Amino acid sequence: MEITTKVFEVSTNGFNDMIDITNNVQEKILESELSEGNVLVFVSGATAGITTIEYEPGLLKDYPEFMEKIIPSDRNYHHDMTWHDGNGFSHVRAALQGASFQVPFKNGNLLLGTWQQIILVDFDNRSRNRKIITQIIGK
Repeated sequence: MEITTKVFEVSTNGFNDMIDITNNVQEKILESELSEGNVLVFVSGATAGITTIEYEPGLLKDYPEFMEKIIPSDRNYHHDMTWHDGNGFSHVRAALQGASFQVPFKNGNLLLGTWQQIILVDFDNRSRNRKIITQIIGK
């Protein structure tokens, strides 16, 4: 088994910005020249998350609406009282979402479903440059 770590950056708009990073992850697998294994996709930062979703217009609206319903951005959070940056909601959303996602690959290709993409969700209250770390384990 071999382990390769590769990094790429993505610019986001914040406020639940959802970006399809499937092709970026696939590129990193191809660069690794490993044919079969798993790739861990991790976003560095406490206000963003990684998951999988069908990246289509309806869900691009449904998912942020769901997050707003369960973790509203217009309420006071203890974090905001500590740092006064107004992004307490983004930390809670990111913690719920999770910062990483693992996907198997074979013959150098991600084994995702037909309607399944890997996405970065930036929950912060401002635009950011996000560092995405891929750790590819395989042979």
